[in-house]
Amino acid sequence: MSEGRDHGVIERLADAIRSVGGVTLMSVHADADHHRTVFSFLGAPACVEAAALALAARVVELIDLRRHRGVHPRVGALDVLPFVPLGGISMAETIALARRVGDSLASRHALPVYYYGAAATRPGRRTPRALRRGEYEGLAARLASADGAPDAGPARFDARTGAVLVGARDILVAFNVWLASGEVAVAREIARAVRESSGGLPALQAMGVRLASHGIAQVSMNLLDSRTTSIADVFDRVRDEARARGVAVSRSELVGVAPRAAFAGRTPESVGLAGFTPDLYLDTYLDPGAAPLRSRA
Repeated sequence: MSEGRDHGVIERLADAIRSVGGVTLMSVHADADHHRTVFSFLGAPACVEAAALALAARVVELIDLRRHRGVHPRVGALDVLPFVPLGGISMAETIALARRVGDSLASRHALPVYYYGAAATRPGRRTPRALRRGEYEGLAARLASADGAPDAGPARFDARTGAVLVGARDILVAFNVWLASGEVAVAREIARAVRESSGGLPALQAMGVRLASHGIAQVSMNLLDSRTTSIADVFDRVRDEARARGVAVSRSELVGVAPRAAFAGRTPESVGLAGFTPDLYLDTYLDPGAAPLRSRA
């Protein structure tokens, strides 16, 4: 969600999620430099659907993307709304829910909606990266092109709200490593070395950014499958790549929550997560007797 600086707005958005019974808001992670907040919430499918729609309504009301600038790629105010099956929920059920929510966003708010991940309906739309090409600034041209039509909603550019990417996918872990340097070129070199698309670690996306408010550079990453490449694998590789360039790692950051298994037996402290608490483990919220669904907007 494309707001990471106005804490009053962020709290009102969080309250929209909390207002829905049967939903647990696990984490609110706001970042001023990325100008982005990630809300991670969990519950039965109908409850998660209601919470996602309540959040979207507040986002449309409160966020004006015309004033938005941040280091994270984005195409809209709500930007991305992924649904993740947990417990006894199937991916087929999750896809149906994602498309139902997307259709509701299109009809209620006239938002152009693109489906991605397992919910994608067209080739070339599996990843947010592909759908964010050109970002918000290029969205009007994308919507006007023959191959840029949304999957739901109008092919019309609203400068205030932009578009939204609605997906169904497996668990993703967002993990960032902060360097003891402000050299964004070094962070970008490290990102190139570690990400899968450049021949690095499998199932890993990475980019290097500068966090102006802290005066440091960051390697910002998505672990698409932490069973294949764990948080421990990522941290060690980034640390080693940084050392090879004469730069130290200062700390790490988990965006949202992560399964305990994603740490591959390592302690959070050993991967740079000082002050880590059990409420950041996804496992803390899972009831063996329930069939929950998770969303990470």
